[in-house]
Amino acid sequence: MSKKSDFIGIIPSRYGSTRFPGKPLALIDGVMMIERVYRQASKALERVVVATDDSRIYDAVKGFGGEVVMTSSECRNGTERVAEAYKSLGVKADVVINIQGDEPYIHPDQISAVMALFQDTPDVQIGTLAHVFDPKSGFEALFNPNRVKMTMDDSGRVLYFSRSIIPYIRNHKWQEWVDSATFYTHIGLYGFRADVLEEIIALPPSSLEIAESLEQLRWLQHGYHIKAAVTTIPSCPVDTPEDIDALVTKV
Repeated sequence: MSKKSDFIGIIPSRYGSTRFPGKPLALIDGVMMIERVYRQASKALERVVVATDDSRIYDAVKGFGGEVVMTSSECRNGTERVAEAYKSLGVKADVVINIQGDEPYIHPDQISAVMALFQDTPDVQIGTLAHVFDPKSGFEALFNPNRVKMTMDDSGRVLYFSRSIIPYIRNHKWQEWVDSATFYTHIGLYGFRADVLEEIIALPPSSLEIAESLEQLRWLQHGYHIKAAVTTIPSCPVDTPEDIDALVTKV
């Protein structure tokens, strides 16, 4: 069984963003987003490190006393950045937790839930988080392609991720779907066995990944198993400046 010391949390963070340049340094109630993410993650993990390719983010993290490493600007995605940072640290951990840098109110219990997947089941390769969709939030949200949906088997093993609504409910009007099945949306928090992380960054893009523009489909299509913990705690990602204005302070 893994102990807390067997985990390391890494937050990939880049300055460039088409919709929101400089997002990690944006202030939320006077506190930088990256600092909020770091503080929240540190409540669940003994060691948290920010991985960035930008000196402004590096200096900001150093400024609030966080641990940070510089990574290459050639990293194509957050997973590659996390893998490079982990390797550069020269440490040995059983599991690397990839925490999204745009989740300022990530809850420690969400991180702990993903960690527990590895503590409870030694053969878990990749862990992630599923959120039970609340119909009160508006069914239209399920039609939003930016909100990724997912299905799992009875043991929590992920069957598929999609930007479309899954499952399709036959013989019911779409307005009745939320009363006919439980829908899950994906929260992009990942845990990787350290050896698996090294393997997946070497995988070529897959046809399903290209079709849906979802990196996690590459792992599924190449035969890796992803297990999901289920949470009822909502996710509050920030994609645009307007998202900050809509946030309610939670910490």
